[in-house]
Amino acid sequence: MFFLDPTYLVFMLPAFILMMIAQGYVSGAYRKWSQVMARSRLTGAQVAQRLISASGLGVDVVGVRGKLTDNYDPRKKVLNLSEGVYNSPSVASLAITAHELGHAMQDRDGYFPLRLRAALVPAVNIGSYLGWILIFLGMIFRQTNLSWLGVLVFSGGAIFALATLPVELNASGRAKELLTNTGMIVGEDERKGVNNVLNAAALTYVAALFAAVMQLFYFISLVGGMGGRRR
Repeated sequence: MFFLDPTYLVFMLPAFILMMIAQGYVSGAYRKWSQVMARSRLTGAQVAQRLISASGLGVDVVGVRGKLTDNYDPRKKVLNLSEGVYNSPSVASLAITAHELGHAMQDRDGYFPLRLRAALVPAVNIGSYLGWILIFLGMIFRQTNLSWLGVLVFSGGAIFALATLPVELNASGRAKELLTNTGMIVGEDERKGVNNVLNAAALTYVAALFAAVMQLFYFISLVGGMGGRRR
């Protein structure tokens, strides 16, 4: 129903364009710098072990399938590195490995935005489905209050995206500092490559926040217009 509304495109088309640009930027940066080998010739797995030792983190490192499926699991204290990062001695592997270890450092330090994001996950998982259902039912039965409740529930997604941004930016900042302090970055070209990969990744989170906010604004305008029609 919502997707057939031309107004939906007015709100969401800019967000879709930005997300496509961000994804293209990430893919391009990863493709370029995954082909540039780091002077250390250390794979992502080897870099991870050295950085873990240098920062005193109690984290295990495992390889996982997929492309750019890298993540840090705070429940198991495990750093999951994708095949292209785990086995590759590239500049891109340096950046991605250090970024995920930035999350491990946040976990160790009790970084509040990380805790906040984790606490929001259950509510967001429910709200992403329940919110638009309540909005839809409210519109069918002409119950504006029910639709507004749906908007409130749905807003959790935008709050989650907002909480995610400082977490990711902080992890990238920690990554750059960690690589610099341990001497894993050698030369200005490697520094440029790490910055390029991490900045590209950051843009995807900016795009996700923009999309979440625009979708929320669309539902607000939709429900607000519904109240006007009732009068």
